[in-house]
Amino acid sequence: MTAEQRVPTLDDRSGQSNMDYYSSLDVRLHLVGLGFSFYTAIFIICHILSVVLSRTYRSLITKEKVFWNLAATRAVFGIQSTVAGLCVLTEDSVLSRDQVSGKDDFSWFNVLTATGFFIFENVALHASSVFFRSFDLPLATHHFFALSGYAGLLIWDSMGHYLPMITLLLEVSTPFTCISWMLLKAGWARSMFWRANQWVMIHMFHCRMVLTYYMWWVTWSHWTAINTIYPLVPRTFFFTGLTLLTLVLNPIWTHKKTMQLLNPVDWNFSNKPVPNGSAAGEQSGRPAKHHTS
Repeated sequence: MTAEQRVPTLDDRSGQSNMDYYSSLDVRLHLVGLGFSFYTAIFIICHILSVVLSRTYRSLITKEKVFWNLAATRAVFGIQSTVAGLCVLTEDSVLSRDQVSGKDDFSWFNVLTATGFFIFENVALHASSVFFRSFDLPLATHHFFALSGYAGLLIWDSMGHYLPMITLLLEVSTPFTCISWMLLKAGWARSMFWRANQWVMIHMFHCRMVLTYYMWWVTWSHWTAINTIYPLVPRTFFFTGLTLLTLVLNPIWTHKKTMQLLNPVDWNFSNKPVPNGSAAGEQSGRPAKHHTS
């Protein structure tokens, strides 16, 4: 067998794999399961490593430990999503040439594993909400629309993957958000590294806002085709989610992260002052101490 026979190629006219591997619902469901299993494993591995290696982690209350592990898991997903989105945005691919119905093997893999991640996120979010008797409405809303949108790609083949892949790029801020919170819990909120990470994170939230404007421009430019190719239900979910992101969620999160730079508090947990080395500790004249990990 030659190298050309071993490697699946893309048809230049349609951009679809000659083997049409992803046309099978079984294959799609397996990749969704793979995404769910992979990110569940990241969550568990983070817990095990943190117990062994991090004094900060061992000092946290149970709810904060869950959030710590979720933060690490989200950071990994954020890296995957950023790479996937940038590949589509910056390269001359099938998707960039056909922004309405284009799809390829790379986009199929990423949207299906992302669906698995959002299933994991929703399970973890709602399980912890029940267990700890708390509820984060903006985050729950975001995850609901994310899962609804990506799950729709399992069913409706007519929908292209360009907009879903650009939506993944909105996760560009996630790794910096997770690093910010973990360093804050370790008492590094006054360090130069934390401040630098915070500045980059705030800039990434500004980039998120620009991306949502770009997505509106794409949909406006292809309005007739999108209304024809995208079925009513996923189209409704997409535009509702995009509206909430543009007008509500992104502005709220950008404002909170900017305020956190000026006043480092843990607003994920009732705006508690950061531990050992926090603003509260320094203002009261107590020496700043840092956890070691």
